[in-house]
Amino acid sequence: MAALGWLTPRRRSATARSVLAGEASAEAARKSTQEEQHEAPQEGAEPQFPVHGDALAAAFFDLDNTVMQGAALFHFGRGLYKRRFFETRDLVRFAWQQAWFRMAGVEDPEHMQDARDSALSIVKGHRVAELMSIGEEIYDEYMAERIWPGTRALAQAHLDAGQKVWLVTAAPVEIAQVIARRLGLTGALGTVAESLDGVYTGKLVGEPLHGPAKAEAVRALAVAEGLDLTRCAAYSDSHNDIPMLSLVGHPYAINPDSKLRKHAAGLDWRLRDYRTGRKAAKVGIPAAAGVGAVAGGTAAAIALHRRRR
Repeated sequence: MAALGWLTPRRRSATARSVLAGEASAEAARKSTQEEQHEAPQEGAEPQFPVHGDALAAAFFDLDNTVMQGAALFHFGRGLYKRRFFETRDLVRFAWQQAWFRMAGVEDPEHMQDARDSALSIVKGHRVAELMSIGEEIYDEYMAERIWPGTRALAQAHLDAGQKVWLVTAAPVEIAQVIARRLGLTGALGTVAESLDGVYTGKLVGEPLHGPAKAEAVRALAVAEGLDLTRCAAYSDSHNDIPMLSLVGHPYAINPDSKLRKHAAGLDWRLRDYRTGRKAAKVGIPAAAGVGAVAGGTAAAIALHRRRR
């Protein structure tokens, strides 16, 4: 995929692969919304922020643990297992990673990398259209009930103000676009997997849309859309997204991990926590219940798999 040449001067922390991943994600996001643009709806209830009718403003939402409980990639893997895309041992690994994510409330780079590598090997040779169709089904099965109502309301406030709202996630862009569409958002920036003639090659374009790459994607999209980032808002739970949050004039820490909470407090960023008590959501009863559900589902899937054999 050719470089877009949209970017303004960027931070040193962004590598060439981060820039490539950001540009690829921004291009994919714009292509997916060229034929279907949001019209400005009626005026929202909040007169000050977001500002109604500000065409230079938009909102950018991280997905995992910000808009949705847990990690989209793991839910997607669970759905692919149900459709026999991979074997039981892979499901066990996905379940463990998801359980860890639920308990810790933060992203572990090693787990995320392992999950991405697994996902790439699984989809290699499959058609993009096939995965998009399956993504619609998986959203209904595993993701719809995990959307945080509070964060959804924040996104709706921007839409009601006539602003565009984008998901920004390390999840595959095709899955991110499905989620954005189902939530009524403008579109999504996500990790772009290479495809040839509509078939996945098993490689990425650049690198996963994570950390600095997210900031590059937002920066590229802002230039292409003619946005003023000082008027834009960004929302995330993770300290990994501080580069993206630092780009905009209105950063929000949503269900923040400890590092982001401390950083946000130091800069007087706005904070929203929709969990049932910060400590409980991180290591207490709700987290344990989530682990139990995943473990129970995994055990049931393994038992069913063995009976089928």
